[in-house]
Amino acid sequence: MNPIPLLLAEAPSAAPAPVGGLGSFLPLVIIFAIFYFMMIRPQQRREKERKAQVAALRAGAKVLFCGGMIGTVEEVRATSFLIRVASGATVEVVRSAVEMPLPDAPAAEGAAKGAAAGQGKE
Repeated sequence: MNPIPLLLAEAPSAAPAPVGGLGSFLPLVIIFAIFYFMMIRPQQRREKERKAQVAALRAGAKVLFCGGMIGTVEEVRATSFLIRVASGATVEVVRSAVEMPLPDAPAAEGAAKGAAAGQGKE
């Protein structure tokens, strides 16, 4: 009988070395770091910029609400704004409901008229 196959069959298999506590959590830490820098941090930066824009709002500024309604700031209060949404209709809105300020109406209308005039000449 040939002893070589028996020796190979009885040879202990090479088991992987046990990994320490930090080594097993390292992939989770790396994944969390990627999520933080790719998703959480940019969202925090955008929210900080939005809050600064809302804090800088003054009477006469056009704003867009979270619900999609557009209005003009009539009065700035400590925790809210009085907003004119239609002729004669004024509503009080909390600051957190303001999504973003919009460009002034005369500048936007002038750009639209210029674009329309350019299309009519073609």
